[in-house]
Amino acid sequence: MNKINLDPITTEIIQSSLQAACDEMFVAMRKTAMSSIIYEVLDFGTAVTDTDGNIAASGAGIPAFIAMCDKAAQAVIKKYNSAEIKEGDVFATNDPYNGGVTHLNDVIVVMPIFCEGERIAWSANIAHWPDLGGMAPGGISADAKEIFQEGLQLPVIKMISEGKPIQSVIDIITANSRVPQYTLGDMWAAIASIRVGEKRIIDIAKKYGKETFKQSVKLFMDYGEKASVDSLSQLPQGTFHGEDLLDDGRKIQVKVTITNKEFIVDLRNNPKQDDGPNNASYDGTVVSAQMAFKGITSGDFVCNAGTFRPLKVLCDEGSMFNPIRPAAQGIYYETDIRSYDLIWKTISHLNPNKSTAGSFASICGTFMGGQHPDTGATFIIIEPQVGGWGACGNADGMNANFSAFHGDTFNTPAEISEARHGVYVDQMRLTDEEGGEGKFRGGKGIIMDYRIRSKNAWVSVAYTRSKSLPWALEGGNEGGSNYVEVIRKNGKIEKYSVVTGLSLEPEDVVRIHTANGGGFGKPEDRDPKLIEDDILNEYITTEQAKKYYNYKK
Repeated sequence: MNKINLDPITTEIIQSSLQAACDEMFVAMRKTAMSSIIYEVLDFGTAVTDTDGNIAASGAGIPAFIAMCDKAAQAVIKKYNSAEIKEGDVFATNDPYNGGVTHLNDVIVVMPIFCEGERIAWSANIAHWPDLGGMAPGGISADAKEIFQEGLQLPVIKMISEGKPIQSVIDIITANSRVPQYTLGDMWAAIASIRVGEKRIIDIAKKYGKETFKQSVKLFMDYGEKASVDSLSQLPQGTFHGEDLLDDGRKIQVKVTITNKEFIVDLRNNPKQDDGPNNASYDGTVVSAQMAFKGITSGDFVCNAGTFRPLKVLCDEGSMFNPIRPAAQGIYYETDIRSYDLIWKTISHLNPNKSTAGSFASICGTFMGGQHPDTGATFIIIEPQVGGWGACGNADGMNANFSAFHGDTFNTPAEISEARHGVYVDQMRLTDEEGGEGKFRGGKGIIMDYRIRSKNAWVSVAYTRSKSLPWALEGGNEGGSNYVEVIRKNGKIEKYSVVTGLSLEPEDVVRIHTANGGGFGKPEDRDPKLIEDDILNEYITTEQAKKYYNYKK
């Protein structure tokens, strides 16, 4: 590479152009996908990497997805020699042991980008596809014992060769989906998205020059590293220990060591890999650590491979945070949230401006399906839920937000659920359950009702923080719990936090309960004006105000 003297303005323009390209890829996916989990919830992500697969820029969506796309590109580079990676190729992986990072429903497609015959970058898209087979519709089963039961594995395969689809590969994907029309629609939307990225990156490289483009990307990664190191120097140095409990009573722990140049997350000596699907790949655990690291360090919007150079993550092979094949990983997201939450609990106090009590900290992934009562078509609902965030030292926690792990995503509108999936959404409101009281109270969770209309319907959930509650700080109260009630049409109520394929009949109601976040400070120290506002806004009842806040009126 010939050295070019770059001015900072050109470098900034190129970086902003990369960000704009990722955002355009994101919009292309949102506008063309078939599944509401993608176009409404935004359960996907887009990214651009350099030629070696190092993350350079990313679009909106789920923060945890940002640093997954680069690992897929690196898996392609590792598996295929340079002569096998050609212009117009598209590769796919969903294998968490081989660049897929998460679970089999999250498919990453990546495309090499060439300029003047040289590969200069990769465009990437990761999205939750609705069904790729497996023992349960939607691919998620709490009963899975090995990854083979969770669906079709795509182990870094080429699906388009020099612009021409490899039909046999597409046929295999189609044959392994219960809803092939949705799967194919989402697949082509993802491919359209990365092709948009290809065009934009080529335009940028031609406008400013190929060498200028490559060196600008490298320079901005170096800047990302510098920003992180500068932030580390502002934090207390030393080793910090944290621990928490899983809902089954097992202890998880972490040691975080901070120096002026390194941030070491030591997750060794944790429970062995789960016999079921509650495992997260090592790469997924690294992503959880990256989110916590970014949260405690630089607050700017720079987030690339350089940003995370000071981070090191240690895990025992064969643990729930670094399982050995063929361990199931369908519910990886709850395990990744546990590792993220554990790290954040351990370090957030190091930056008092960012210290918070615990949040509801679960994806609360809700999977329902059956035959549409009006059309007879098979439908699968895949929807994460919102809940309460923890309070901090000067404010109440946020109400009804997605977990920090899930980021900039949205709930599915009731109109979509009712029209596309044939269920009624009878209510969605803030919970009136107790938990999270404090000088500053935890944010409120929700109660949401799905009323079933179709025969032979089913529901699957796997919520954590159902028994091990969101932690409190400085004398506040712990938050609430996440769970589901199934209210049968005869009035019988069944309570679950984990269940797979539970049969439902018309007029049964699936009631979602998500937790309040933890409180900060003693409840008796809460400002009376805030208590009155809470009563007026129906965040708490007068009885709860008297019980927890010594309210006298």
